[in-house]
Amino acid sequence: MKTYLNLYSILVALLLALPASAAPEKTSPASLQAWRDARFGMFIHWGPVSLTGKELSWSRANSNPQCPNYGPTPVAVYDQLYKRFDPTNFNAKEWVQIAKEAGMKYLVLTAKHCDGFLLWDSKVSDYNIMHTPFHRDVCAELAQACHEAGLKIGWYFSPMDWKDPDCRNAKNAEFVKRMQSELTELLSNYGKIDVLWFDFDGRTVPWDQQATYALVRHLQPDIVINNRLDCGPGGLFSDPANPASIGPWTDFYTPEQRIGSFDNQHPWESCMTVSTVGQWSWDGNTKTTKSFEECLNMLIHCAGGDGNMLLDVGPMPNGEIAPVQVDPLNKMGAWLSKYGESIYGTRGGPFKPGKFGVSTRKGNTIYLLIQNWPDDPLELPDIAAKIIGSRALTGGDVTVKQGDGKIKVSLQVTDRAKPATIIALQLDQPAMAIAPVDVVEMSQSLTSGKKATASNVYLNMAGYAADKAFDNDIQTRWATDSGTTSAWLAVDLGQPAKVGRAVIEQAFPELQRVKKFAIEYRDGADWKVCYRGENLGATLDTTFEPVTAQEFRLNITEATEGPTIFEFKLFPPK
Repeated sequence: MKTYLNLYSILVALLLALPASAAPEKTSPASLQAWRDARFGMFIHWGPVSLTGKELSWSRANSNPQCPNYGPTPVAVYDQLYKRFDPTNFNAKEWVQIAKEAGMKYLVLTAKHCDGFLLWDSKVSDYNIMHTPFHRDVCAELAQACHEAGLKIGWYFSPMDWKDPDCRNAKNAEFVKRMQSELTELLSNYGKIDVLWFDFDGRTVPWDQQATYALVRHLQPDIVINNRLDCGPGGLFSDPANPASIGPWTDFYTPEQRIGSFDNQHPWESCMTVSTVGQWSWDGNTKTTKSFEECLNMLIHCAGGDGNMLLDVGPMPNGEIAPVQVDPLNKMGAWLSKYGESIYGTRGGPFKPGKFGVSTRKGNTIYLLIQNWPDDPLELPDIAAKIIGSRALTGGDVTVKQGDGKIKVSLQVTDRAKPATIIALQLDQPAMAIAPVDVVEMSQSLTSGKKATASNVYLNMAGYAADKAFDNDIQTRWATDSGTTSAWLAVDLGQPAKVGRAVIEQAFPELQRVKKFAIEYRDGADWKVCYRGENLGATLDTTFEPVTAQEFRLNITEATEGPTIFEFKLFPPK
């Protein structure tokens, strides 16, 4: 092994000695476009931790003060799990077939997560799959299966290693060399690799980034790389949700457990879990899986926002993906086999995501994916192109009228499909020539853009401030600190107004945390209740006895995990 490591060290040293200018700064336009056209991929979090039903890496107790994990599983237990890891039912071709039947176009496997365990035959570290009872190279088998099936393959690779005592410590430079040697193995031994998915943990990022990127680009020139190698506290690219965090060597940014906001200027990919509790690895529970409708809704909104979706599954300890997780994927595949033209190869817009749903476009066609119909017809802002034809992909006879600054879309109620009605609008020119446009509700919320305050904001971050619940953007949200069980969100309308209707949106199932709440208005020094409720779901649209006031608030009296609200809208009485 020592000779092998020396040879790898020489190879890495030669590659790193090349001038940085010799490496392309980003992937080729063709490779990036192919990745964007794919739109939908499978994320796979897996390793010996599946034996415990706990989260990958984060459930490991801390052995390095420079790392953030303080999990419940003692190091002496967690680090020995690999000795019992024997997933004899693992079949790479079956995983790939599940992804293909789901309509997914690429896979990203946690080849190395933060716990340092390697799912490939490594000569750099003995803490790998070949030293388990299983004794098979998972990366090799999965890469081969993807290549044979025509799917793109990617590796998730954690630059930090919470098990390695040298990580972020006095010998960090030596650790980085080993890390780069591991990357060299991953990117040299398994044919063409299409995606490299780095991660970060909110701590320092001493990974010799420029040299590491140069190494990656030389080994796989057409690989698509995310931005997380650069993400860390106080760094230039410290916010992974900020488009500006795409550095000079990376290709896309990565909203996590949320759908990215509309952005057609910077490539992005939301990473989401099929788990309703947000766990990435197998949790041992067959009752914590999102429905087909919930999973498809996430994909639709990613495509409409001009982003990709990487949907995670956590295989079981025996190597199989649980049938309960496969079921919604199969249903997504069936839907995509019929309506995939509205997702694959499209760009988001020109109508930005809104209450009605989303739109996508390619060639001379705009696809409307309508999820919420108002009173007929649906009205959209007019566009600088002529609509010369229309068809309802989901069935029925659609009528489209264009004029007087509006586009009116009508379809019989009985022909409106769930989870989305898809209308294709044929234009007289390329759809990408049309500038993105906001779709404003016909009845504008009285709270839009008004002064907002809150009792608590997640980590005091501006991206989760109170005003995010009043910006008419379903992709942004007000959030509170983890562990918060009560909170309030208030808005000042600027002047007294008569209010008789409220709309509150919590969106995704794992974020529906409000158990008891009241909508209140200020009367002098007192707050009085105009509506009281329990178990706030994805969307509440309710009316109440009209009241006239200037200040209103959502008073959450009982919640779990830290409540979060996407939109809080108030309207005049109907």
